[in-house]
Amino acid sequence: MNKIYPSAAAALQGIVSDGQLLAVGGFGLCGIPEALIAALRDSGVKDLSVISNNAGVDGFGLGQLLETRQIKKMISSYVGENKEFERQYLAKELELEFTPQGTLAEKLRAGGAGIPAFYTRTGVGTLVAEGKELRVFEDGHTYVMERALNPDVSLVKAWKADKSGNLLFRRTARNFNPAVAMAGKLTVVEVEELVETGSIDPDSVHLPGIYVHRIVVNASPEKRIEKRTLTVKGEK
Repeated sequence: MNKIYPSAAAALQGIVSDGQLLAVGGFGLCGIPEALIAALRDSGVKDLSVISNNAGVDGFGLGQLLETRQIKKMISSYVGENKEFERQYLAKELELEFTPQGTLAEKLRAGGAGIPAFYTRTGVGTLVAEGKELRVFEDGHTYVMERALNPDVSLVKAWKADKSGNLLFRRTARNFNPAVAMAGKLTVVEVEELVETGSIDPDSVHLPGIYVHRIVVNASPEKRIEKRTLTVKGEK
């Protein structure tokens, strides 16, 4: 089975459509599938529900899809650094399912593992638990039931893949990406380097190719990152 596609647009062709539930890997701007997000924007699909740790920044990452009004709902844990996100949410133009970061990661992991739901103490007594099943266990604590996430399509960024889809992630980019890849019914991966099957030591594989359906190479991503700004003591 050939998993290699000549472009991000070709990799998304025939599998993305209006109203889908999508998951996108990355943490902030680190490890986001830049080319796939741009191709998704250019595809014109709309009314998307998107699972992601955050929504990028204005004009980059998922922020591009907010500007074009292609996202109707975000399922995320961090909503800062994006003024358009804030504007749409406060104007009730954008739905938000606010999810604690650890819970979001576990909802994706559970989806990939075939676990339909789990219980956690995180969020009990807050708006996060509103409308959800609560249960008291033998330890006397109240837990909220969280359902797994199974996106129709997952968009993932990895550093290297072989032609069978076995993946290596580089440093901090190994954040939400593995869980997002495992949870998706169809997973498309953007990589910087593609090698022959068998070239990667099996002990070095971070995610096996069974979870990967399509691969596109983006050898020179922009890789924007948030940067810490320091003020030297004594300066104004």
